[in-house]
Amino acid sequence: ILRVNRVPQRRWSINGRFLTQPVTGVQRYACEIVHALDAHMQQGHLLSRDVDLELLAPPGTEMPALQAIPCRIVGRLQGHLWEQTTLSRARGGLISLCNTGPVFHRRHIVCIHDVNTRAYPASYTKRFRALYGVLQPLLGRQATAIATVSAYSAGELVRYGICAGEKVTIIPNGHEHAERWTPRHSNKTLAAAGPSTVVIIGTPAPHKNVAFLLGIADRLKILGLRIAVVGVGDPRVHGIGNAHAHADNVTWLGRLSDNEMAALLRDSLCLAFPSFVEGFGLPPLEAMALGCAVVVSDRASLPEICGDAALYASPTQADDWLKCLARLHADDALRATLSQRGQARAQRFSWRDSAERYLMAMAQADGVGSARYAQAGVDERDDATVSPALS
Repeated sequence: ILRVNRVPQRRWSINGRFLTQPVTGVQRYACEIVHALDAHMQQGHLLSRDVDLELLAPPGTEMPALQAIPCRIVGRLQGHLWEQTTLSRARGGLISLCNTGPVFHRRHIVCIHDVNTRAYPASYTKRFRALYGVLQPLLGRQATAIATVSAYSAGELVRYGICAGEKVTIIPNGHEHAERWTPRHSNKTLAAAGPSTVVIIGTPAPHKNVAFLLGIADRLKILGLRIAVVGVGDPRVHGIGNAHAHADNVTWLGRLSDNEMAALLRDSLCLAFPSFVEGFGLPPLEAMALGCAVVVSDRASLPEICGDAALYASPTQADDWLKCLARLHADDALRATLSQRGQARAQRFSWRDSAERYLMAMAQADGVGSARYAQAGVDERDDATVSPALS
């Protein structure tokens, strides 16, 4: 009798709740990681060959077009109830990519992107802070491993007691999605763009600090600069109520498509990003990938992500921002240098590499040893806390 030795399958599921949520940086992270995992599975990456991986989602979810990862609707519930009940019964291991997941799943890798509810509570409702105040520490204790997107966020997770440092692995955002955008102006972005336009990604959250830059709109006008605010439609509705919100050198563009955003960044002076706290800071990375100069806050993760490819200013010092923006406006050579450095810097952050890091984390959780990493050509680090993209 001929006996065939089968390779035992390691079973894993992906928490697909993010597919039911509005797309912010966190959901984009999940989507891009899933597609990069799908590519690794399709191409037969060594760490994926014995993995049975599927995506699970609640009812009514529009499933992504994946080639190698099957997608399945499970249960009848929605939201947190679906995660904590239906998904907690998922067989094998589980990956949750968007801050939340079932607390009591026995083999669980959770990506907690930041601890902003603690670091800047004014940006969140009491109910949301209370939920994360309970859920994050529980996940930190119960999950097999905690992923996060920057060394800064890893330090904050430990500092706020969410989890132990040895449990954290850094798996950052990537840049490739921005290179897939096709710059295409609409009438409103064409009218707003120009060599004197400063682009701001606007939300009403206080930690994003948009009102701070709007407060110097009149001083920017004296320098010949305009502001284009993306993301917030009507400042009266969204709570950015300072008097400069309606200055004649401020244009409110609302939500833009990716292609419109690419055209705006390509044809404007720079992206200005004055946040107080960021777990990663995806918009500056996207801008750098597109060759747009960036001026960013000197706080949190932003120096770590942008390196020498940005100008830095304090999020509380208006004069710092005026000096940086005036300097960039007057110096074509500086702008070209930042564009080149930014594109080079962006190459360090890859969705493909980050998805490989998840394959490594899954293998570690399953007890797959160093020999497999060596075969795969993957650098297994003793502490598993430093991403190659950040070194």
